[in-house]
Amino acid sequence: MDARSCMKCSKYEKLNSIRNGCILRNIDYLSYEDQLGCTLSSISVTFSISCAVILGIFIKYRETPIVRANNRYLSCLLLISLMLCFLCTLLFIGRPTQICCLLRQVTFGVVFTISVSSVLAKTLTVIIAFNATKPGSKLKKYVGTQLAIVLVIVCCLDEIIISIVWLASSPPFPEADTLSDPNYIILLCNEGSGCFFFCIIGYIGTLALLSFIAAFLAKDFPDRFNEAKNITFSMLGFCSVWVAFVPAYLSSKGSRMVAVEIFAILSSSAGLLGCIFIPKCYIIFLKPELNTKETIITKQ
Repeated sequence: MDARSCMKCSKYEKLNSIRNGCILRNIDYLSYEDQLGCTLSSISVTFSISCAVILGIFIKYRETPIVRANNRYLSCLLLISLMLCFLCTLLFIGRPTQICCLLRQVTFGVVFTISVSSVLAKTLTVIIAFNATKPGSKLKKYVGTQLAIVLVIVCCLDEIIISIVWLASSPPFPEADTLSDPNYIILLCNEGSGCFFFCIIGYIGTLALLSFIAAFLAKDFPDRFNEAKNITFSMLGFCSVWVAFVPAYLSSKGSRMVAVEIFAILSSSAGLLGCIFIPKCYIIFLKPELNTKETIITKQ
Protein backbone atom coordinates (compact mmCIF):
# COMPACT_ATOMS: atom_id res chain seq x y z
CA MET A 1 0.00 0.00 0.00
CA ASP A 2 2.94 2.36 0.62
CA ALA A 3 4.66 1.69 -2.71
CA ARG A 4 5.81 4.74 -4.67
CA SER A 5 4.75 3.22 -7.98
CA CYS A 6 2.46 0.31 -8.90
CA MET A 7 2.37 -2.01 -11.88
CA LYS A 8 -0.90 -3.49 -13.06
CA CYS A 9 -0.83 -7.19 -13.91
CA SER A 10 -1.82 -8.21 -17.42
CA LYS A 11 -5.12 -9.97 -18.03
CA TYR A 12 -3.31 -13.32 -18.07
CA GLU A 13 -1.66 -12.74 -14.68
CA LYS A 14 -2.64 -12.29 -11.05
CA LEU A 15 -0.96 -10.92 -7.93
CA ASN A 16 1.26 -13.18 -5.88
CA SER A 17 0.51 -13.88 -2.23
CA ILE A 18 2.58 -10.92 -0.89
CA ARG A 19 1.30 -8.54 -3.59
CA ASN A 20 4.71 -7.46 -4.86
CA GLY A 21 4.67 -9.15 -8.27
CA CYS A 22 2.58 -10.90 -10.91
CA ILE A 23 2.30 -14.61 -11.61
CA LEU A 24 0.50 -16.46 -14.40
CA ARG A 25 -3.10 -17.40 -13.74
CA ASN A 26 -4.12 -21.05 -13.71
CA ILE A 27 -6.04 -22.32 -16.74
CA ASP A 28 -9.48 -23.83 -16.15
CA TYR A 29 -11.48 -26.09 -18.51
CA LEU A 30 -13.25 -29.43 -18.25
CA SER A 31 -10.39 -31.87 -18.73
CA TYR A 32 -10.26 -35.65 -19.04
CA GLU A 33 -7.78 -35.59 -16.15
CA ASP A 34 -10.27 -33.90 -13.83
CA GLN A 35 -12.43 -36.16 -11.69
CA LEU A 36 -15.63 -34.66 -13.13
CA GLY A 37 -14.44 -34.93 -16.74
CA CYS A 38 -13.22 -38.49 -16.23
CA THR A 39 -16.53 -39.50 -14.63
CA LEU A 40 -18.67 -37.94 -17.36
CA SER A 41 -16.57 -39.46 -20.16
CA SER A 42 -16.73 -42.90 -18.51
CA ILE A 43 -20.53 -42.65 -18.21
CA SER A 44 -20.75 -41.58 -21.86
CA VAL A 45 -18.70 -44.53 -23.12
CA THR A 46 -20.58 -46.99 -20.86
CA PHE A 47 -23.97 -45.88 -22.16
CA SER A 48 -22.81 -45.92 -25.79
CA ILE A 49 -21.58 -49.51 -25.32
CA SER A 50 -24.99 -50.35 -23.79
CA CYS A 51 -26.67 -48.94 -26.91
CA ALA A 52 -24.40 -51.09 -29.10
CA VAL A 53 -25.27 -54.21 -27.06
CA ILE A 54 -29.02 -53.53 -27.27
CA LEU A 55 -28.66 -52.87 -31.01
CA GLY A 56 -27.00 -56.26 -31.37
CA ILE A 57 -29.87 -57.86 -29.42
CA PHE A 58 -32.46 -56.22 -31.68
CA ILE A 59 -30.63 -57.34 -34.81
CA LYS A 60 -30.39 -60.91 -33.49
CA TYR A 61 -34.10 -61.01 -32.51
CA ARG A 62 -35.30 -58.87 -35.44
CA GLU A 63 -37.94 -61.44 -36.50
CA THR A 64 -39.62 -61.66 -33.09
CA PRO A 65 -42.99 -59.92 -32.54
CA ILE A 66 -41.71 -57.53 -29.85
CA VAL A 67 -39.08 -56.12 -32.23
CA ARG A 68 -41.31 -56.06 -35.31
CA ALA A 69 -44.35 -54.58 -33.56
CA ASN A 70 -43.23 -50.95 -33.56
CA ASN A 71 -41.02 -50.61 -36.62
CA ARG A 72 -37.70 -52.38 -36.09
CA TYR A 73 -35.91 -50.12 -38.57
CA LEU A 74 -36.82 -47.02 -36.58
CA SER A 75 -35.76 -48.80 -33.39
CA CYS A 76 -32.33 -49.51 -34.87
CA LEU A 77 -32.05 -45.92 -36.14
CA LEU A 78 -32.99 -44.62 -32.69
CA LEU A 79 -30.39 -46.85 -31.01
CA ILE A 80 -27.65 -45.68 -33.40
CA SER A 81 -28.58 -42.03 -32.85
CA LEU A 82 -28.62 -42.52 -29.06
CA MET A 83 -25.16 -44.08 -29.29
CA LEU A 84 -23.98 -40.97 -31.13
CA CYS A 85 -25.73 -38.75 -28.56
CA PHE A 86 -23.71 -40.32 -25.77
CA LEU A 87 -20.46 -40.13 -27.75
CA CYS A 88 -20.98 -36.50 -28.82
CA THR A 89 -20.48 -35.44 -25.19
CA LEU A 90 -16.80 -36.31 -25.62
CA LEU A 91 -16.52 -33.23 -27.89
CA PHE A 92 -17.38 -31.08 -24.86
CA ILE A 93 -14.54 -32.47 -22.71
CA GLY A 94 -10.92 -31.41 -23.19
CA ARG A 95 -9.20 -28.19 -24.18
CA PRO A 96 -11.46 -26.19 -26.53
CA THR A 97 -10.19 -26.01 -30.11
CA GLN A 98 -11.59 -24.41 -33.25
CA ILE A 99 -12.76 -27.75 -34.66
CA CYS A 100 -14.41 -28.88 -31.41
CA CYS A 101 -16.18 -25.56 -30.97
CA LEU A 102 -17.54 -25.75 -34.52
CA LEU A 103 -18.64 -29.38 -34.28
CA ARG A 104 -19.95 -29.97 -30.78
CA GLN A 105 -23.23 -28.01 -30.78
CA VAL A 106 -23.99 -28.83 -34.41
CA THR A 107 -23.32 -32.55 -33.84
CA PHE A 108 -25.41 -32.48 -30.68
CA GLY A 109 -28.29 -30.78 -32.51
CA VAL A 110 -28.33 -33.14 -35.50
CA VAL A 111 -28.04 -36.44 -33.59
CA PHE A 112 -30.60 -35.35 -31.00
CA THR A 113 -32.97 -34.33 -33.78
CA ILE A 114 -32.59 -37.81 -35.31
CA SER A 115 -33.36 -39.38 -31.93
CA VAL A 116 -36.41 -37.27 -31.09
CA SER A 117 -37.80 -37.37 -34.64
CA SER A 118 -37.42 -41.18 -34.59
CA VAL A 119 -39.45 -41.27 -31.38
CA LEU A 120 -42.07 -39.01 -32.98
CA ALA A 121 -42.16 -41.26 -36.06
CA LYS A 122 -42.56 -44.38 -33.86
CA THR A 123 -45.48 -42.72 -32.07
CA LEU A 124 -47.18 -41.73 -35.30
CA THR A 125 -46.66 -45.28 -36.57
CA VAL A 126 -48.64 -46.58 -33.59
CA ILE A 127 -51.45 -44.06 -34.17
CA ILE A 128 -51.65 -44.73 -37.92
CA ALA A 129 -51.50 -48.52 -37.49
CA PHE A 130 -54.35 -48.47 -34.97
CA ASN A 131 -56.60 -46.15 -36.97
CA ALA A 132 -55.85 -47.94 -40.26
CA THR A 133 -57.66 -51.05 -38.96
CA LYS A 134 -60.96 -49.18 -38.81
CA PRO A 135 -63.38 -49.89 -41.70
CA GLY A 136 -63.07 -47.41 -44.55
CA SER A 137 -59.94 -45.78 -43.14
CA LYS A 138 -57.79 -43.85 -45.62
CA LEU A 139 -54.69 -44.31 -43.46
CA LYS A 140 -53.95 -47.82 -44.77
CA LYS A 141 -51.76 -46.41 -47.53
CA TYR A 142 -49.54 -44.71 -44.91
CA VAL A 143 -48.88 -47.89 -42.93
CA GLY A 144 -45.21 -48.93 -43.20
CA THR A 145 -41.76 -47.47 -42.83
CA GLN A 146 -41.83 -45.00 -45.72
CA LEU A 147 -43.75 -42.21 -43.98
CA ALA A 148 -41.67 -42.59 -40.81
CA ILE A 149 -38.37 -42.31 -42.70
CA VAL A 150 -39.62 -39.26 -44.62
CA LEU A 151 -40.60 -37.59 -41.34
CA VAL A 152 -37.14 -38.22 -39.84
CA ILE A 153 -35.42 -36.87 -42.97
CA VAL A 154 -37.55 -33.70 -43.06
CA CYS A 155 -36.96 -32.99 -39.36
CA CYS A 156 -33.21 -33.51 -39.78
CA LEU A 157 -33.04 -31.27 -42.84
CA ASP A 158 -34.63 -28.43 -40.85
CA GLU A 159 -32.03 -28.86 -38.12
CA ILE A 160 -29.19 -29.03 -40.66
CA ILE A 161 -30.39 -25.79 -42.29
CA ILE A 162 -30.39 -24.02 -38.91
CA SER A 163 -26.88 -25.32 -38.24
CA ILE A 164 -25.55 -24.23 -41.64
CA VAL A 165 -26.97 -20.72 -41.22
CA TRP A 166 -25.43 -20.57 -37.73
CA LEU A 167 -21.97 -21.66 -38.94
CA ALA A 168 -22.13 -19.32 -41.93
CA SER A 169 -23.28 -16.20 -40.07
CA SER A 170 -21.83 -16.45 -36.56
CA PRO A 171 -19.75 -19.60 -35.99
CA PRO A 172 -18.59 -20.66 -32.50
CA PHE A 173 -14.93 -20.09 -31.63
CA PRO A 174 -12.57 -20.82 -28.72
CA GLU A 175 -12.20 -18.00 -26.21
CA ALA A 176 -10.23 -17.25 -23.05
CA ASP A 177 -12.43 -15.70 -20.36
CA THR A 178 -10.27 -13.52 -18.09
CA LEU A 179 -13.07 -11.60 -16.38
CA SER A 180 -15.29 -14.18 -14.65
CA ASP A 181 -12.68 -15.37 -12.14
CA PRO A 182 -9.67 -13.27 -10.98
CA ASN A 183 -7.61 -16.41 -10.28
CA TYR A 184 -8.26 -18.43 -13.43
CA ILE A 185 -8.24 -18.10 -17.19
CA ILE A 186 -11.34 -20.01 -18.28
CA LEU A 187 -11.01 -21.64 -21.70
CA LEU A 188 -14.40 -22.07 -23.35
CA CYS A 189 -16.25 -22.07 -26.63
CA ASN A 190 -18.02 -18.84 -27.44
CA GLU A 191 -21.21 -19.97 -29.18
CA GLY A 192 -21.06 -16.99 -31.53
CA SER A 193 -24.80 -16.50 -31.40
CA GLY A 194 -26.81 -17.50 -28.35
CA CYS A 195 -29.95 -17.09 -30.46
CA PHE A 196 -29.01 -19.95 -32.79
CA PHE A 197 -28.00 -22.14 -29.85
CA PHE A 198 -31.38 -21.74 -28.21
CA CYS A 199 -33.08 -22.15 -31.62
CA ILE A 200 -31.54 -25.64 -31.77
CA ILE A 201 -32.64 -26.39 -28.20
CA GLY A 202 -36.11 -25.00 -28.92
CA TYR A 203 -36.49 -27.03 -32.13
CA ILE A 204 -35.55 -30.26 -30.36
CA GLY A 205 -37.88 -29.32 -27.50
CA THR A 206 -40.75 -28.75 -29.94
CA LEU A 207 -40.25 -32.20 -31.47
CA ALA A 208 -40.09 -33.73 -27.98
CA LEU A 209 -43.30 -31.97 -26.95
CA LEU A 210 -45.10 -33.19 -30.09
CA SER A 211 -43.87 -36.72 -29.35
CA PHE A 212 -45.11 -36.48 -25.78
CA ILE A 213 -48.57 -35.24 -26.83
CA ALA A 214 -48.92 -37.90 -29.55
CA ALA A 215 -47.73 -40.69 -27.24
CA PHE A 216 -50.03 -39.54 -24.43
CA LEU A 217 -53.03 -39.65 -26.79
CA ALA A 218 -52.04 -43.13 -28.01
CA LYS A 219 -51.08 -44.69 -24.67
CA ASP A 220 -54.46 -46.41 -24.16
CA PHE A 221 -54.70 -48.02 -27.59
CA PRO A 222 -55.51 -51.74 -27.16
CA ASP A 223 -52.32 -53.18 -28.59
CA ARG A 224 -50.30 -55.88 -26.84
CA PHE A 225 -46.99 -54.25 -27.75
CA ASN A 226 -48.11 -50.61 -27.79
CA GLU A 227 -45.02 -48.70 -26.66
CA ALA A 228 -46.80 -45.33 -26.43
CA LYS A 229 -46.81 -45.53 -22.62
CA ASN A 230 -43.05 -46.02 -22.59
CA ILE A 231 -42.59 -43.13 -25.02
CA THR A 232 -44.83 -40.93 -22.85
CA PHE A 233 -42.64 -41.49 -19.80
CA SER A 234 -39.42 -41.06 -21.79
CA MET A 235 -40.60 -37.76 -23.32
CA LEU A 236 -41.83 -36.52 -19.93
CA GLY A 237 -38.36 -37.11 -18.49
CA PHE A 238 -36.71 -35.66 -21.61
CA CYS A 239 -38.72 -32.42 -21.47
CA SER A 240 -38.19 -32.09 -17.70
CA VAL A 241 -34.41 -32.35 -18.10
CA TRP A 242 -34.20 -29.68 -20.79
CA VAL A 243 -36.62 -27.31 -19.06
CA ALA A 244 -34.37 -27.49 -15.99
CA PHE A 245 -31.28 -27.15 -18.21
CA VAL A 246 -31.98 -23.59 -19.38
CA PRO A 247 -31.82 -21.80 -15.97
CA ALA A 248 -29.00 -24.09 -14.78
CA TYR A 249 -26.97 -23.36 -17.93
CA LEU A 250 -27.51 -19.60 -17.77
CA SER A 251 -26.52 -19.44 -14.09
CA SER A 252 -23.31 -21.51 -14.52
CA LYS A 253 -19.83 -20.34 -15.47
CA GLY A 254 -16.65 -21.93 -16.76
CA SER A 255 -16.28 -25.69 -16.77
CA ARG A 256 -19.51 -26.09 -14.79
CA MET A 257 -21.40 -24.60 -17.74
CA VAL A 258 -20.09 -27.38 -19.97
CA ALA A 259 -20.75 -30.01 -17.29
CA VAL A 260 -24.41 -28.92 -17.03
CA GLU A 261 -24.94 -29.44 -20.77
CA ILE A 262 -23.15 -32.81 -20.72
CA PHE A 263 -25.31 -33.92 -17.79
CA ALA A 264 -28.48 -32.86 -19.64
CA ILE A 265 -27.39 -34.79 -22.77
CA LEU A 266 -26.51 -37.93 -20.82
CA SER A 267 -29.60 -37.95 -18.57
CA SER A 268 -32.11 -37.27 -21.37
CA SER A 269 -30.50 -39.87 -23.65
CA ALA A 270 -30.41 -42.41 -20.82
CA GLY A 271 -34.12 -41.74 -20.19
CA LEU A 272 -34.94 -42.56 -23.82
CA LEU A 273 -32.78 -45.68 -23.75
CA GLY A 274 -34.18 -46.95 -20.46
CA CYS A 275 -37.88 -46.21 -20.98
CA ILE A 276 -38.15 -47.42 -24.58
CA PHE A 277 -35.70 -50.33 -24.87
CA ILE A 278 -35.21 -51.87 -21.43
CA PRO A 279 -38.85 -53.15 -21.28
CA LYS A 280 -38.34 -54.85 -24.66
CA CYS A 281 -35.12 -56.51 -23.50
CA TYR A 282 -36.94 -57.63 -20.36
CA ILE A 283 -39.60 -59.38 -22.47
CA ILE A 284 -37.03 -60.90 -24.84
CA PHE A 285 -34.94 -62.49 -22.09
CA LEU A 286 -37.16 -62.84 -19.00
CA LYS A 287 -40.66 -63.16 -20.48
CA PRO A 288 -40.12 -65.09 -23.72
CA GLU A 289 -43.63 -66.57 -23.49
CA LEU A 290 -45.00 -63.06 -24.25
CA ASN A 291 -42.84 -62.79 -27.36
CA THR A 292 -44.62 -65.35 -29.56
CA LYS A 293 -47.15 -65.16 -32.33
CA GLU A 294 -49.46 -67.51 -30.44
CA THR A 295 -49.58 -65.10 -27.48
CA ILE A 296 -50.45 -62.19 -29.75
CA ILE A 297 -53.27 -64.12 -31.40
CA THR A 298 -54.63 -65.19 -28.00
CA LYS A 299 -54.48 -61.64 -26.63
CA GLN A 300 -56.15 -60.21 -29.71
